[in-house]
Amino acid sequence: MELVKLGDKTYYIKNATNIGVYKIDDSNVYLIDSGNDKDAGKKILKIVEEQGWNIKGIITTHSNADHIGGNKIIQDRTDCKIYANNIEKCFTEYPILESAFLYGGYPFKNIRNKFLLAKESKVELIKNNLIDGLEFFDLKGHFFDMIGVKTSDDVYFLADSLFSEKTITKYHLFFIYDVKEFINTLNYLSNLNGKIFIPSHIEATKDISDLIELNRNKVNEIIEKICTYCIYPKCFEEILKYIFEEYKLIMNENQYVLVGSTIRSYLSFLYDENRITYEFKDNKMLWKVLNC
Repeated sequence: MELVKLGDKTYYIKNATNIGVYKIDDSNVYLIDSGNDKDAGKKILKIVEEQGWNIKGIITTHSNADHIGGNKIIQDRTDCKIYANNIEKCFTEYPILESAFLYGGYPFKNIRNKFLLAKESKVELIKNNLIDGLEFFDLKGHFFDMIGVKTSDDVYFLADSLFSEKTITKYHLFFIYDVKEFINTLNYLSNLNGKIFIPSHIEATKDISDLIELNRNKVNEIIEKICTYCIYPKCFEEILKYIFEEYKLIMNENQYVLVGSTIRSYLSFLYDENRITYEFKDNKMLWKVLNC
């Protein structure tokens, strides 16, 4: 982890999941997210303490385990407040909801792991009366009520609204809860004017235009692949298998629930857009293209 200064009051800790740091005065800071686990939380605490700062609060962009994994240890040691938006508050307080939601039932023990199940923390609902110098805004699509945060230094923390070229090239699919809202968020990002932008898994950058197009093109590519494959009726498991084989991905428990949930979101999007339909035959739900 490395602490990088971006403005008079704004820093970020470069990490697998980037952490925002905002100084509210000479001694106190707010964090934006807390990393993926207890060890990340310890490292964040060490970096902050080395600067002589106290953590007064954590703003949660969304409740995925790699963004709230350090919450508990940081809150236990500092008694800081944690803020989250709407449904994200519920998932952050009760992290079992993430594993259960992804699996669609009670999660079996192999997916009750730190990548999908963080520790519980006490959370308050984020409101418009955040401290002076910080603003939050909706970035729906990747997860239920994800937000971004803008600081007084004109720095934008963009959570998981954009994925890197490296991630897209290697995995092709990235988790999306609501495809339509994800596309809407990409359109929103296209109109942002800021000094520096920090997606959660990409280094700080002054220009996100290429990233936006890269993400948009990959979403459209996956839509076309699903439509092409569903010229003849296909069940969900067949579609999932096809996508894994098309992109040469390796199935495991985590990938099954993450990619599986994402493919279901694509199917919901295409059905709501009147581009596919479904039927039940031989006790199977089959998807078939209408107009792509």
